[in-house]
Amino acid sequence: MIEFFFDCSSPWTWLAFHNIQPMARELGVGIRWRPVLVGGIFNAVNPSVYEFRERGVPAKQAYLRKDLQDWARLAGLTILFPPSTFPVNSVKAMRGCILLEPEGKLVAFAQAVFEAYWTDDRDISKDEVLADLCGRVGVDPVRFFEGIATPAVKVELKANTDEVIARGGFGSPTIFVGDDMYFGNDRLALVRDAILRRK
Repeated sequence: MIEFFFDCSSPWTWLAFHNIQPMARELGVGIRWRPVLVGGIFNAVNPSVYEFRERGVPAKQAYLRKDLQDWARLAGLTILFPPSTFPVNSVKAMRGCILLEPEGKLVAFAQAVFEAYWTDDRDISKDEVLADLCGRVGVDPVRFFEGIATPAVKVELKANTDEVIARGGFGSPTIFVGDDMYFGNDRLALVRDAILRRK
């Protein structure tokens, strides 16, 4: 079983989300999706992210933009970076992933959120955008907004975030195979190796 801690507000997470699914199917392993709030992780254990955004090495920032586009092209995705609203408040979207997981709609909803934000440049913090995405995946928007406001959903999202921090995570995506932690889309080859070593 793969554990995939993720926040839709990261383009690198979209790449990993996209790329890990066929790999898991090929290897015959399941994925346990663990929505988190990456801002909470940064605030708790990795505040240097904010400094890098403000005062990072220009050459490295330019390279990372190029690197992102190289990976997007390889995956067949269109990623606009930065989107008009960046960073974005993803709390409602991530609560939505928590809410919809028991119904088997987490993956479809998360995919719609990733596409809306990173390809279509839509602000996923806005209720009208989330309502539209609900319609696309067959979820009643009224029930959605009532559901994401419930204490149980809020508590689970915070618990996932706290758990990944406690297990050594510092961003999104954080992937576990057993107790082995891997960070980022570019570590999927190591995730594959970890799975094969356990078989």
